[in-house]
Amino acid sequence: METIGLFYGSDTGTTEDIVEKIKNTFSKEIEIHNIADSSKEDIEKYDKLILASPTWGSGDLQADWEDFENNLQEIDFSSKTIALVGLGDQESYSDTFCNSLSHLYAHVKAGNVVGKTSTDGYHYDESESVIDGEFVGLAIDDVNQDELTDERIEAWVKDIEGSF
Repeated sequence: METIGLFYGSDTGTTEDIVEKIKNTFSKEIEIHNIADSSKEDIEKYDKLILASPTWGSGDLQADWEDFENNLQEIDFSSKTIALVGLGDQESYSDTFCNSLSHLYAHVKAGNVVGKTSTDGYHYDESESVIDGEFVGLAIDDVNQDELTDERIEAWVKDIEGSF
């Protein structure tokens, strides 16, 4: 069984908690890496990846991901399977909800990106992470809809696990 590399950035610990839940929901082996402590080579060694980031400021990637972004431009994702996870606050940042997904997607879209999710049940004004009516990954609002987080993770993992 091929190991999945799960890379995340987190300032408050919420994204770290979410990736632990994802790891515990998968039946496959996942190795978790904080992007702040990772190298380009760390990501390149995996053919199966999950990348997770909260959205900060006016729709930006988390700071450690921003610091790592030049490395993402140098990685060939074309032969990799990638799933994305974005966190956001759809009430306070309704016009940039989960935009971190779009930033990550821009770097990995040459690969086999799996795990798009429906926008149903979310209440936001705008998101750059919606393409053809779906988020390009798993969108989590653990601030306003924390009661849905576990359910959304379980459904998403069930949907993508076969791709990994």
